[in-house]
Amino acid sequence: MLNTRSSRFFTAQNYSLPLSTASAITFAFMQRFLILFLLVITLGACRNNTEKPTDMHAEDPHSFARPQDAAVTHIDLDLKVDFATHVLYGKATLQFDNKSGTRKLHLDTRDLRIDSILLDGVQKTTFELMPSQPILGSGLLVDVLPETKSIDIHYATSPQAAALQWLEPEQTAGRKHPFLFTQSQAVLARTWIPLQDSPGIRFTYSARISCPAALMAVMSAENDTSLHTDGVYRFNMPQPIPSYLMALAVGDLQFHAYDSRCGVYAEPVTMPVAANEFVDLPMMISAAEELYGPYAWGRYDLLVLPPSFPFGGMENPRLTFVTPTILAGDRSLVSLVAHELAHSWSGNLVTNATWNDFWLNEGFTVYFESRIMEKLYGRDYADMLTVLSLGELQKTVAEMGNEHPDTRLYIDLTGRDPDEGVSDIAYEKGRFFLLNIEQAVGRERWDVFLNQYFKNHAFGSITTEMFLADLEKNLIQGDSKLRNIAIRDSLWVYGPGLPTPFPKVHSAALDRVASAASAFIGSGTLPDTAGWTTHHWMQFLRNLPADLGKDRMAALDRAFHFTDSGNSEILCQWLELSIRQGYAPANAALDAFLLRVGRRKFIKPLYQALCDQPAGKERALALYTKARPAYHAVSVQTLDVMLGYVPK
Repeated sequence: MLNTRSSRFFTAQNYSLPLSTASAITFAFMQRFLILFLLVITLGACRNNTEKPTDMHAEDPHSFARPQDAAVTHIDLDLKVDFATHVLYGKATLQFDNKSGTRKLHLDTRDLRIDSILLDGVQKTTFELMPSQPILGSGLLVDVLPETKSIDIHYATSPQAAALQWLEPEQTAGRKHPFLFTQSQAVLARTWIPLQDSPGIRFTYSARISCPAALMAVMSAENDTSLHTDGVYRFNMPQPIPSYLMALAVGDLQFHAYDSRCGVYAEPVTMPVAANEFVDLPMMISAAEELYGPYAWGRYDLLVLPPSFPFGGMENPRLTFVTPTILAGDRSLVSLVAHELAHSWSGNLVTNATWNDFWLNEGFTVYFESRIMEKLYGRDYADMLTVLSLGELQKTVAEMGNEHPDTRLYIDLTGRDPDEGVSDIAYEKGRFFLLNIEQAVGRERWDVFLNQYFKNHAFGSITTEMFLADLEKNLIQGDSKLRNIAIRDSLWVYGPGLPTPFPKVHSAALDRVASAASAFIGSGTLPDTAGWTTHHWMQFLRNLPADLGKDRMAALDRAFHFTDSGNSEILCQWLELSIRQGYAPANAALDAFLLRVGRRKFIKPLYQALCDQPAGKERALALYTKARPAYHAVSVQTLDVMLGYVPK
């Protein structure tokens, strides 16, 4: 999600630990070295600049894998895409490092049919699928030999695989061809690949994908941008990634290049708008590199998905998936692309070791996103985004309660779906914690730390504990006043709610918008909207009261045509307001939006607003029953619970 650069500092090869010569080490020194090494590991000490990310794995409550015994290092896929049956079938070859000489390789699966498994491509072996658990699926125990290097798993996915979204032609923008896309985060990779499905385990991969000849296949890997008339595509991902970044899409796609290392894929009917919307992509990449070092993944391309995609974006390496709801026509929503690009450092390069540490991915990324937007569009613009985000965070905390344990940055998700950790807490409280550190130590010093952080931990996974130890060692450096009074890391990470004092953020532009909203509320004076962007409109609508009245709603609609808006952010805000105001002229637009858009960020608050109205839940359920077949499993899982929906 970016002209070719002559060098790459962040490559896997740059982080090999130098080997010491055994003959140069005395036995006594080896003993002292071993004791020191064990002590450092026990205390979770941070690596220095030349060390490779440790080979230790945090205990992951969402995986059956035992990487301390045997860890997958490379996956090769050979799969056929069957749109008729909504199934992927074929073979996955897993290379692994049997560290302990174990005779059992532990993998994660969910709803997979395992047909047979071969050791090193030759010898058939036995295996056991453990009883299925609701969130985790079934552990797959494969009988291996201590000398086994790889296994071939012949398997097929289920038509109901949660990671796979199969779309009929009428559900796509072009309405001519079917479409398939995956969403592996957080623990859904196991529904389409048997693997070790933990963010703390990294592997390289290659793939051969066969699909209908009229369609193009793309993956989170090195892609060929042309259509293959035989329908066979080959992929390679040379950098190690965690399983949740495995991604595949198949559909009627075209490619538009911006320069030699970035471009956009989209359906042909969507391409003209998409190609225009992301013209700043090369500048975004350059801005990010100037902040935190060279981009480590080769190419950075975008894929605009159909509207049922449940998220704004997914940071799959080399190929970010994005929702078409950001195609506003004026490039006002490209901060989402800056966010996904930032993940190329925070998340993809340095990854949360478990989903309990999810804030390490998202808090860093939202902070980095803001820095990219500031560099490209100026401080005032970035401040607007920050103030709007603060409003969303405060709303989330108010809804959850200031003492709710899930308002902590580090949360224990054992026994829970890791999607429960996906909230404004991880994203926005995480970002404001980092902003708090910046304000405590100064931006220049903070940037030095961050650059070293990304370099030290590149292609590795870390825990919250490891980050805090890194912060103490390389930034706080024993300054108790800085730690306990200014930064207050324990309070931010392990304490609930929003700490006080809170980082100062302000936007003069949004102050003026708030004043315009007050004037309209008081006297009905319509605002002067010259130069307003999406963010100005969002602030204006959020400042309108619940009892505005239908006449004032109608006056706004006549003046600014909100009900007919093609901007999804503005339309969603307006529709939520319309539900709460009982503004009937927006009803048809609400129905059409919920039937067309599957982005969870939008549809969840709209259904909730409906449920909050007298007799509104009945209407919400009727709409949801119609729309549900086109929603992704991620959205369905949330809404089924919220609405009390029981499938028939």
